[in-house]
Amino acid sequence: MTGGRTRSRYELAIEALVFTTPLGEERALSLNLEQQTIAAMCRQVRSIAEIAAGLRVPLGVARVLVGDMADEGFVRVHQQPDRDEAPDLALLERVLSGLRKL
Repeated sequence: MTGGRTRSRYELAIEALVFTTPLGEERALSLNLEQQTIAAMCRQVRSIAEIAAGLRVPLGVARVLVGDMADEGFVRVHQQPDRDEAPDLALLERVLSGLRKL
C-alpha cells in the first residue's frame, strides 16, 4: 500500500481534516483501491483517524496514503496551527470583548 514507506512527507496530526478535491473526484476511477476508498470517504470531511479506521489500517499507513494523495492534489488537508505558535492577539482581544458584552 505504501511502497514500504512508514512515514509521510507531511506531519499529519490524527485530527487533521481531509477532503476530496474536484481533481480527486475526476480521477477517482484511475486510483488504486485504497485511494479510491479515501476519495469516496472524504467527499465529506474526515479526520486522519477516521480514514485509518475506515480502511482498517494503522494510523501511519493512513498518513502515508493521504500524504501521497495530497501531493497529487486528489485531497486537501487542513491542520490546526502548531501549538507552539502564539495565538493571534487581535483575535483574542475580539473574543474578550465579545465575552465582556455578554
